[in-house]
Amino acid sequence: MENKTMKKITIVGTGLMGSGIAQIFATRNYNVTLLDTQEKSLSQAIENIRTNLSLMAQNGIGNQSEIEPAINNIQLTMDLEEAVRDADFVFECVSENLELKQALFCQMDAICPKETILATNTSVISITEIAQKAEHHPERIVGTHFWNPPFLIPLVEVIRAKNTSDEVFEATFELLSNVGKHPVRVNKDVPGFVANRLQHALWREAISIVEHGIADASTVDECVRYGFGLRLPVLGPLENADMVGTDLTLAIHDYILKDLESSPEPSPLLREKVVNGELGFKTGKGFSDWSAVDVESSRKGLIEYLLRQLRPIE
Repeated sequence: MENKTMKKITIVGTGLMGSGIAQIFATRNYNVTLLDTQEKSLSQAIENIRTNLSLMAQNGIGNQSEIEPAINNIQLTMDLEEAVRDADFVFECVSENLELKQALFCQMDAICPKETILATNTSVISITEIAQKAEHHPERIVGTHFWNPPFLIPLVEVIRAKNTSDEVFEATFELLSNVGKHPVRVNKDVPGFVANRLQHALWREAISIVEHGIADASTVDECVRYGFGLRLPVLGPLENADMVGTDLTLAIHDYILKDLESSPEPSPLLREKVVNGELGFKTGKGFSDWSAVDVESSRKGLIEYLLRQLRPIE
């Protein structure tokens, strides 16, 4: 694949991830095509982007005067062939359904020029499996796992599938770097990639602690928020291991690992909560009770925190 300047970006799907990725590229003056099967979803995506950009401008990230020019960089369509036929790069952001993704990539692989890079934003599904039915150019299919909200969280995992070419892998990394993201290379296509494997290993232990009566949910969260969680933005786990010494890390692991949760199955407590309709924010009860005010406060607090991290230092 020849190196070329990428200016035409297509996003398939207008949910939180799709509209957020469209926003990233539109604000960087790329020509963005946003595809959905519902006209209402397309118009809602534009309003969501406008709201996001306004909130960011109010917090010192960008200017109100830049919002409409960014919106004008986005073209809307409900026609797949129109959306992808001359795209330089396509991000797929449809629901987490393997069959749906496989069918979509099979179609796009047949429609797009061979130079077009096709990326899936799946958070856990194998990129290699998603590409399985693309018979023409599977080497141009790659994973790009953005984190929600994608316009605020810098990380994007770039995942190499079985057939992904070196050129596609590096071109994807470069494109994401060019729009201000923090891409990382995931060299092996495994379930959950890197960050979700780390995140859910922590969640498994957190749920297990509650399940076995060691501490309640609030205490578990406090231990993260007011303890090692404060270090995580500047001190990752492996740097921390080096800081304290790999010898001390080994000694601790020799003692504690046998007592940590290692079940390959989801927690019985988690299953029980789902069966009982205790779905968290959705139903007002999960590991804790959630009023409408509590839910709004939690969501607002997260967005305000992320905005503070990205705000330019005056």
